[in-house]
Formats: sequence, structure tokens, C-alpha cells
Amino acid sequence: MANLKSLKRPQLYFERLMAITATVNLCLVLFDLSYVPWRDFYWRRFPQITQIYDPIKGIEAHRETNNYLKTVDALEEQVSQTGLQSPQVQTKLEDISQLSTEIIDSNPFAAVGKSGTLEKIKNRMRDRVRQESAKQAFRTFWSQAYLSQKGWNQEINFFNQKIRPLISTNYYRRIGEDGELLDNFWLIDLPFIGLFALELLVRSFYIRRSHPGFSWLDAVLWRWYDLLLLLPFWRWLRVIPVVIRLDQARLFNLRPVWRQINQGIVANFAEEITEIVVVRVINQIQGSIKQGEFTRWLMQQENVRQYIDINNVNEIEAIAGLLVQTIVYQVLPQIQPELTAILRHNIDTVFQQVPMYRNLQMLPGVGQTQTQISEQLATQIINNLYNALVSAVQDPVAAKLTSKLVERFTQALGAEVQKKHVLSEIQSLLFDFLEEVKLNYVQRLSQEDIDQIVEQTRQLRTKVPFQPVVSGGALTTREK
Repeated sequence: MANLKSLKRPQLYFERLMAITATVNLCLVLFDLSYVPWRDFYWRRFPQITQIYDPIKGIEAHRETNNYLKTVDALEEQVSQTGLQSPQVQTKLEDISQLSTEIIDSNPFAAVGKSGTLEKIKNRMRDRVRQESAKQAFRTFWSQAYLSQKGWNQEINFFNQKIRPLISTNYYRRIGEDGELLDNFWLIDLPFIGLFALELLVRSFYIRRSHPGFSWLDAVLWRWYDLLLLLPFWRWLRVIPVVIRLDQARLFNLRPVWRQINQGIVANFAEEITEIVVVRVINQIQGSIKQGEFTRWLMQQENVRQYIDINNVNEIEAIAGLLVQTIVYQVLPQIQPELTAILRHNIDTVFQQVPMYRNLQMLPGVGQTQTQISEQLATQIINNLYNALVSAVQDPVAAKLTSKLVERFTQALGAEVQKKHVLSEIQSLLFDFLEEVKLNYVQRLSQEDIDQIVEQTRQLRTKVPFQPVVSGGALTTREK
């Protein structure tokens, strides 16, 4: 598979056709997953759908509740023929009252997890008849005396509008020979699985031809996300290959989504990783301080864990020498005028503080002479100091003396640090300082700096946009 930019028109049409097919399959899967929980909604809004799809899920009318509603229909027919006070109606009312008691006792709604519906029916009937007992409320409601007093038409309309729809939502779901609830959705899903399996087989064949070193397993795993389309379980995972295919077929731009997902993952992990790394480093330094490794390193003594030298060069001395040469030969000549001006100002200040000189300033030409003397004196001092520094750097004897001075200074410092009270105090202070760093700054780093870094990354990606592409059939990210 080539990336999107190199797709030919027939290939692009094929990708779009398969992406649309996978989308249709996903919609069917989501509808199937939602059908049982939302069946009441489908039954009220789209009764034609329930008539078609109920057999697929093994759903049929519950005998007990269906018989109850048919008995109520027969009662309505009898009332319309013989009137409410006839003996035939009395018999029907007694039958319905008995059926109501049986429904309350047996709870036919429980088998499909709709016990709440029965409770809603009982509460509405209690409120209507104003009885505490649900059974007594039904017996009262289905009586000639109550219906005559309240009005037949009014009460039967209440039942048909408030009670009948709730009873009608109950159903029975058949159980298959495997002991599980009957579900024939696989009959709808099987043609799609067969099509996707054939497509994956063909794609794997072409991937093997493009990569001779690939095995069949390597070729199949090249498009691992297509395997999710073949699973007969966890069908909701098909959203992953569908989304990827829609992006590959240029039917949906997922670049902003990928960017947000990546940055969200980075932001979540970076905070914890930052804390772990920083705390780990500080803990290692604290451990070294406790073990005395830090002090032994200062004294350049051998310790238990041998220091690894990769070039037989003392890097600290080499860096110090390089800095000295840079300062002497490069930096000081450039700042010499400023150093001369500062020194001349100080000399002028000294002259001003001498009482005799203040009296001599009254004489003509003394002020100009003093200025010339200050300038010459400052220039001479700076030049002499610079020459002395250059000589010290170039003079091997001076360099040797300086090296001895540094060595002696290090030995003296090590000897003093070796004293128990000094060593223990330094270790204690360093340990406490690092502990304060962990408590005061690591948390702030994880909370504040990570957000700033993510925002800076987002700005960089805005300036240099990236887009997901398909390379060899796999989704990757590359620069435009």
C-alpha cells in the first residue's frame, strides 16, 4: 500500500468503498448493542423496527402480560355490547382482577430486567385509586362499583394511556440450545466478516509481494487493525479500524484528533515521568552523600565504586585552563578600555580626597595635568597587569607554581573537610537542601512546566503542520 498522496484514483475509490462498508457494519453493530437496552424507545418511536428486529434477538410477546391485555380488550368489547352492569362484564372484571394479582406475585417483568416497569405500574395504580396495597388497588379499579362511580370511559382511557403502554413493553426472550439468550445478529454480521476477511487476505498477498522477506503473519500484522473487523465478539472495537479507514480514504480528517490524543497522552505521562526521574536523581545524590562518595570525589580519592575515566584527561583542569586562556587572550583585550576608565575614575577619586590637592587645584593648569596623570597611570597599571597575566600563562614556571597552588589548596580543603564535624555538617546540609528541592520544586515542575511544554509543542506543530499518512498500509505521521 502506498501513502495517500500516491494513491491512484481507482485505489482511492476502492478505499472509500471499503471505508463506507466498514462504517455501515459499525452502525449495525452499534444498533444491535443498543437494541435491547433501548427497545422501549424503539417500540414507542419506531414500532416497525421492533417488528423486524425482535425475531433476530429472539424477542416475542410475553404470554402472561399479553393475555392480560387481550382480556382487557375483551372487557372493552363486552362493555360496548352489554353495558357495564351486565353479569358478563362482572365475570370479565373478576378475571382481570385475578390476573392482576398473579402478575404482581409472579413478576413476569423480572426475566428481562424490567422489574422497575412493574413498580411504575403499581405506583400509578395506587395513586389513581388511593390505596396503599397494589393488589387492593387493582381489585378496586377492576370493579363495577368503582368504574360506575368514576366513569367507565374516563378510567379505561387512563388504563390505555398510562398502564397499557408499560405492560406492552414487556417481552420474553428465548434461550438457545447453548443456554445463552438467542441472538441471530451473526447472520447479519457474517457477510461483512467474510468480505473483510477476503480483503485482508488480498492485501496480505500484495504486502508479501512488496516485501519478499515478510511471512504471512508479518503481512497480516502489517494491517493489525483490520483484524478487529473479524472478531465475532467485542464488536465495538471495530470503531478503531473504521476511524483509520475513513482517514485513509480522505473521508474524514483525523489530524486534529491524533494531535490532541498524542498531546493528551504525553501530558498525562510526562508529569509522572518527570517526578519519577527528578526524584530518582535526587535520591541517588542523597544516597551518594550518605555513603560519603561526594566527599571522596572532592578529595579525588579512590572509592568503592571506581570512577570511570574514558580519555585519561582531567576534564575540570582542562576546562579551567581553556577558560583562563580565553579570558586572557580574547576577553581582556576587548574590555581593556572599560577597565582603564574604571581605574582612572578611582584614581581621580583618591586625588579628590587629598586636602593638599584640593588647594593646588586653584592654580592654573593643575586640573588638566591631573587628568593626564590619572589616564597615564590607569593605562600603565592595566597594561602591567595584563602583561603579568600573559606572562603567568605563558611562563612554564608560573604555570607549575599555579598548579602547585591549586594542588595545595585542594589538599588543604580536603584535610579540613575530612574533619568529622565539618564533613557531617556539609552532608546534613546538602541532604536537607535536596529534600527541600523535592518538596518545593518537583511538584511545581510536574504541574506547571509540563503544561507549558505541551503548549509550546502545540505552537510548533501549528507552524510546522503534520498529517497522518499510510505507509505500506500502516498509519504513520509525517511532515507535510
